[in-house]
Formats: sequence, C-alpha cells, structure tokens
Amino acid sequence: MKEKSTLFKRDFTLVVIGQIISLFGNAILRFALPLYLLRETGSSALFGMVTACSFAPMVVLSMIGGVLADRVNKRNIMVGLDFCTAVLILIFYLSLGKLPTVPLFITVLMLLYGISGTYQPSVQASIPLLVSSEKLMAGNAVINQVNTLSGLLGPVIGGIMFGMWGIYPILILSIGCFSFSAVMEIFIHIPHEKRIRERGILTVVGNDLKESYQFVKTEKPIFFSVVFLISIFNLILSSVMIVGTPILITQVLKMSDTMYGFTQGALALGGLCSGILTAAIAEKLKLKSSYILLLVCAASVALMGISLMFHIPAILSYWVITLMSFTAMGASTLFVVQIYTMVQKQTPPQLVGKIMAALISIAMCGQPIGQAIYGVLFDIFESRTWIVLIVAAVAAFLIALYSKKIFSQLENSNE
Repeated sequence: MKEKSTLFKRDFTLVVIGQIISLFGNAILRFALPLYLLRETGSSALFGMVTACSFAPMVVLSMIGGVLADRVNKRNIMVGLDFCTAVLILIFYLSLGKLPTVPLFITVLMLLYGISGTYQPSVQASIPLLVSSEKLMAGNAVINQVNTLSGLLGPVIGGIMFGMWGIYPILILSIGCFSFSAVMEIFIHIPHEKRIRERGILTVVGNDLKESYQFVKTEKPIFFSVVFLISIFNLILSSVMIVGTPILITQVLKMSDTMYGFTQGALALGGLCSGILTAAIAEKLKLKSSYILLLVCAASVALMGISLMFHIPAILSYWVITLMSFTAMGASTLFVVQIYTMVQKQTPPQLVGKIMAALISIAMCGQPIGQAIYGVLFDIFESRTWIVLIVAAVAAFLIALYSKKIFSQLENSNE
C-alpha cells in the first residue's frame, strides 16, 4: 500500500511559521505607516503618490528576486532579507521626527516593498521543492492563508495599538517579528543545486530573464495574455481599493483608526476563508471559470460606491465597505491560487522562480499608476467619491467579461 504523502513536513512547517511571523510584522507596518501619513497630511493625492512610489520597487525587484530564487539558496535569501528589514525599521524608528516626514516615508516604504518583492519569489519557488506534486495546490493555499492570516491579525492589532499608543510601539513590535523570523529561518533546509556563474551578475540576470521569456514565447504564449489582463485589472480595480479604503473610512466616513483596522482585518479574513475553501475543493476548481471571480470583485466595488451614492448613515456605509472588502479578497484569493498553481505545474523547475516573479511583476506594474491616479481622483471628487468607485467597477466588469475567452484557452493549454 502506497504511503500517503504529508503536507506539513518539518521544513515546509518552518517556512509556514517563519512566514506567519514575518508577514505579521509586515502587515502591521503596511497598515500603520500609510495611515500615519494620511492622518498627518490629510491629502488623498499625496497619499496616492506615496503609495504608488512604494509599489514601484516591488515591480522591478520581483524579477531580480526570481533570478536570485533560482540561483541562490532560498533559505539564505529569506534570512538575509528579514534581518535587513529589522535593521531598516530600527533606522526609521530613530529617524522619525528628526527628518522630513514625506521623503522619509517614501524612502522607507520603497525599501520595504522592494525587499518584499525580492523575498516572495523565494517563498513561491521553494514550495514545489518542499511538498509533493499532488499537494502543490494545497501548499500554495496554505502559504496564501498565512499571508491573509497575518493580514487579518496585523491591521486589527495595529489599529488598536495605533489608536492607543501611536506608531512607535508598532515599530518596536515589527523589529522583533522580523528578527525572530530571521533566526528561525536559519534552521530551514531547502534543496539547492548550486549553478556555476562564469559571467557578471547583470549578464546572468539578463540571460536568465531572456531564457524565461523565450520559454513563455515558444511554449506558453497564453501566459502573456493572462498577465496583461491581470495588470489592467489591477490598475483599475485593485488600485482603487488600496488607495480608496483608508480614504473612504478615515476621511469620508470619519471612522476611527480601530474601525479602519477592522476593515483591513475583514479583507484579510476573506482571503483566509477563501484559502481554506481552496484547499478543500482544489480538484473542483476550473480555470475557465476564473472570470466569475473577477466579476465578483467588480460587483463588490460597485456596491461600495452605491452605499455612498445614496448617502445612507455612515455606519451602514462602513459595514457595506467592510463586507465587500471581505468578499472581494475572498474571490481574489481563489483566483490567485489557481493562477499560481497553473504556472508552477506548467513551468520547468529551473525556471519557476524567474517566471513566477516576472509574471507577478508585470501583473503588478499597473498598480502604482492606478494608485497615483486614484489619489488625485479622490481629491477631485472629494464630495462624490462614489463616482470614482462606480466607474472603476464598470470598467473592471467589462474586463472580467472579456477574460472569459482567455481563461477558456488557458484551461485547454493545461490539459
């Protein structure tokens, strides 16, 4: 009788625990730093610009992270970047109030997102090495659940801490999380075959990316259509939620930081519930039906706009926005797990890190542009923010309908 493979073996379990701790610290920071800036300046346009600048390094460095993930020991990347993040937050802690606020925040957020972009490809590329093929989708779902669980606890705890004590205790807690995660990750063993590098690092990066491009061009050209579609969807819909949610709750509805923390927690809870559902029904998910998940995301943003358009009581609008954030994140998580698993299964092992990183980077490249645009739009339509949400939802709805044909082709290429 064949022995049933186990998902939670030692090294995969350590990766999961390290992710929980590291991403928890990251989630608190991503909640507190932009909120602090929005509270200090009160400018939607400035908030959108800083958020856009923060995302830009992630787009570029994700591709470099993919090359590193395929050539450098993935454990060493995780350990080194977690230690670097702890040091960065310590420097920020010592500099806050002594240096100009806006340049300091732009610099630190750019570095944080850049580190995150370099870090995540190593995690994604390590999953196929630590779990069996039949457990791959479940493994991806678990990592996604870790991300969303951290995103659930981080904003809720961050909102309470920020409201009671301000930003400094949050920075101290984050330093502790990243330091502890780095120490624990030292004990992870991820299979690694050292590849000989005879040329300079820039030449190696260029050649590796060229190799990945040639594979996609000749073997999987449908990947180009999928990633372009996701990029446009992120530009239109993901950006409006990233920039819009804190503005709507703290500036338009005049809710407290704790209430905003609960909304961010609900968004992460949607991803967590969806991750659990994905692990349970992995075999029943069909790529050709993925467009329905994008339609759900578009409908969620439309309902947010409708709640503001009819000027219902602020607390009711708050709960509509919170519930729709939960729904949109749930649908988005189902979608992401499907796409990640499909790419991992259809890509040679030596190219997984680079291609995953490149596809994620290109898919995200629309977000900084969208965030900068929506920051200005929320300033222009300050008294009628619902217009921005409704227009974004309609555009996303049309893109989701168009995507039906692309996902049908992707389903066929997967057979």
